[in-house]
Amino acid sequence: MNALDVVSAGALVLLGLILLILMFQYLRLRGIWKMMLVCRSATRWARMWEMENRELRSALRAEKAHVEQLQGKLKILQSLIPSV
Repeated sequence: MNALDVVSAGALVLLGLILLILMFQYLRLRGIWKMMLVCRSATRWARMWEMENRELRSALRAEKAHVEQLQGKLKILQSLIPSV
């Protein structure tokens, strides 16, 4: 084996090492990409739930106001009825 063969073998080993490193980087980046997609989906669901909760709280406030109004009317009507 002469010097040129040793250099060629070393270059081949180095290329194999670079390929292995690139594969590990690819797998790591693929995992990060999947995690990012999951986070994006979770964020979208969280926004929808937040909006729905806001709407429900608003509807609950409106219902409470309506109940208070009806209770006020009931008190007025009860005061108009002579008590026995």
